[in-house]
Amino acid sequence: MIERVRLGIMASGRGSNAEALLLACEAGLVDAEGALVVSNRPDAGVHEVAKRHGVPSLHLARNQFTEGGEFADALIAAFRERGVELIALAGYMRKVPPRLLRAYPRAVLNIHPALLPRYGGKGMYGLRVHAAVIAAGDTETGVTVHYVDEEYDRGPILLQAAGVPVLPEDTPESLAARVLRVEHTIYPRAVQMWIEQRRSAGGSGEPGEAW
Repeated sequence: MIERVRLGIMASGRGSNAEALLLACEAGLVDAEGALVVSNRPDAGVHEVAKRHGVPSLHLARNQFTEGGEFADALIAAFRERGVELIALAGYMRKVPPRLLRAYPRAVLNIHPALLPRYGGKGMYGLRVHAAVIAAGDTETGVTVHYVDEEYDRGPILLQAAGVPVLPEDTPESLAARVLRVEHTIYPRAVQMWIEQRRSAGGSGEPGEAW
């Protein structure tokens, strides 16, 4: 029997990428199971996504804590309590605390709606990314899944998908919708790739272990 990785998801919005991951897990396309969803917003749609899929969700935000370290510790404790081995950022609009990254080395992924290293960095998220792609006159764009480190969008790339056309009549909104469809396909593929690489390396997946 294939051992299934315990997946944690962090999101700030409606949770379409979170749902794509959970659906892929349920369909057997990814050897993982949803263990916990965390959002920095109490009203985020991702909470409803989690509920539909029988996954517990929490509202945890920096402003709930006096110190940043307390916030990081609360995140770590929540994920460890649920046995989380891999964390996927799915539209999480806050910087991940360095302490969490140290607790989960090489085990925090992010999806970015462009081909990094272009159109990345602080402030480059959502429609801003697609507006920049259009303004640059690019004829195609894509999606990047990368490891998260302490700099925005600078972690090593795990998987990219290019070839998403940028049409002359595109607006940031229309381009975002086209890219999002690719995100929903590539993110589960990237998570499965991470799982297979961990198996090949012989990692146990214990939090704190850099395989």
